[in-house]
Amino acid sequence: MKSKRRVKATCSRSLATLRTVSNQSPDASILPPDTLLFTLAEFADQLGVKTTHVRDLIGERKLICVYKNGVRHLPAAFLTDKGTLNKFVPGVIALLIDGGYSDAEIFHYLFTDDPSLPGQPIAALHGHLAREVMRRAQAMAL
Repeated sequence: MKSKRRVKATCSRSLATLRTVSNQSPDASILPPDTLLFTLAEFADQLGVKTTHVRDLIGERKLICVYKNGVRHLPAAFLTDKGTLNKFVPGVIALLIDGGYSDAEIFHYLFTDDPSLPGQPIAALHGHLAREVMRRAQAMAL
């Protein structure tokens, strides 16, 4: 019979492996080819913060990133025209993560044209349709 300590250690390792696998960032090829991407350092410069702050946002799952040539990148569409983080992006990401969606599925939802919206949901987050995108994300997560 396994000791409690051994079982706990095994479960902890399994859980850590599951988190690592499920939180892997997809390749940038899943995004439309014309998507503007920033490295983490460039994204941090746009926000006026340190790169470690952007890494923390990714670690806290408030932002998700893609890999391009082995380097993590974030879409410029996550930012407003004023160079601040779009306040709806972390919320939509959280709703979809809580609903069990992978990073790749979240990017697919945000960057795929929706005929009932004028374009991509990520673009709608910058305008008056942001609440509609949030409602749809919430419904998808159920």
